[in-house]
Amino acid sequence: MPSTVFSAAVDLGATSGRVILGAWSKNRLTLTEVHRFPNSFRTLGGHDYWDLGTLWHEAQTGLRKAVAALPRGAKLASVGVDTWGVDFALVNDAGRLVFPVHAYRDARSQPGLKRLAHTRAALERVYAATGIPNVFYNSSLHLEETVANCPAITDLATRCLFLPDYFNYLLSGRMENELTIASTTQLLDVHSTDWSPAALQHFRLPPQWFSPPIKSGTRLGKVKNFPELAGTQVIAVPGHDTAAAYDAMPASPDGTDLFLSSGTWSLVGFESDKPVLGADALAARISNERIGDGRYRPLTNVIGLWLLEGTMKDFATRPQNDQEWAALITAAEKLPAPAALLDVVDPAFTNPASMKAAIDAQLKKRKLATPKNLAGYTRLICDSLGRGHADAMRAFERMAARKFKRVLIVGGGSKNRLLCQATANETGLPVVSFALEGTAVGNLASQLISLGAVKDLATFRRHLGAGLKQTVYTPR
Repeated sequence: MPSTVFSAAVDLGATSGRVILGAWSKNRLTLTEVHRFPNSFRTLGGHDYWDLGTLWHEAQTGLRKAVAALPRGAKLASVGVDTWGVDFALVNDAGRLVFPVHAYRDARSQPGLKRLAHTRAALERVYAATGIPNVFYNSSLHLEETVANCPAITDLATRCLFLPDYFNYLLSGRMENELTIASTTQLLDVHSTDWSPAALQHFRLPPQWFSPPIKSGTRLGKVKNFPELAGTQVIAVPGHDTAAAYDAMPASPDGTDLFLSSGTWSLVGFESDKPVLGADALAARISNERIGDGRYRPLTNVIGLWLLEGTMKDFATRPQNDQEWAALITAAEKLPAPAALLDVVDPAFTNPASMKAAIDAQLKKRKLATPKNLAGYTRLICDSLGRGHADAMRAFERMAARKFKRVLIVGGGSKNRLLCQATANETGLPVVSFALEGTAVGNLASQLISLGAVKDLATFRRHLGAGLKQTVYTPR
């Protein structure tokens, strides 16, 4: 093993993507962001689609920049890809796309969502089988809609690859389904690491589209058809960005930490040897997603900074850099606490034409005043999300019969003082914010363990935690 191991993380998010070069030397990880680019879905004929060609082009550009950034004589040992959850590519035996790639916010899943919601026995049966609640973005609903409305697809498609699986295929030539991304679909058996026959049958999906999921850390082979990366190993990292972010958390080994991955979504959860199931878990919409090693990551999805991202679209001036963001947060902090908080689980916030209008409508319905400016909306949103995080924590404590001692936060929201403090106040726990590129670090951790540069995840977390800058917010 060379004294410094270089690996590249392709980290694709729903609003931006980046390629990060990781250098592991003397038990320290150094990151260099070599390429960043915007990402968004496009609406066409009333449906929402991802532009996969552009994403692949940008990923290749980033990987070339990663190779160019290596010290003279150094080689890129490996590459791994993580993306947001649930979205998929349907391909034939030759790996060609045979259907456009829809985005998870596409309203096409709504009829199936409502049908399942109103069929109590089926809802309970699907949850008992998969441990995943009925949510509009589930791959199950989107695949069900595809097969029902385009039945010829069952003749055209031979494989369903989730987005990290598809990019792994483009890099390595191997078609595999990775476990963490498979666990976001509502199609994985909650009691095993294979697909649920009951779920596949309920959604009328061809079982042959899916292969038994591989655990993260599996080597897929060398990069193909990409001369600059000849000899570079493709590793199936935790394909779901949230699973990767959780792996990066320098968590206490005693399991008393609550994890919060804060970005467009606020994903609140913890690590567990067993799933959280039953009627209460279904009512609380607990999602039993997986850790790359097969264990569980029970979590719940609080809407997150999507509220703020959406609201800003209605303001002429919005922060463009770190300095302007800091000024907005400072202005919001100086305002008095809101008289009442938003109900952040309101479905009206899912994908409104105007987020500001959706917030105003909820407030007016409750006979509450609307904020006067962007700082006012920022304060209201951050405080409301803090309450949402606390509600999720209390539900977990009740259902899993455990007590949490800290909240560990990573992601874009970890840089937001107002959000961190609101979460500490509402949970009554210290919130530890790490200056940590969570998803990319978890992606790189999996590569380093697979390469043998690091013994295991506990060892990686110990080394990482020793060098991390952290800020602790105590409840007020």
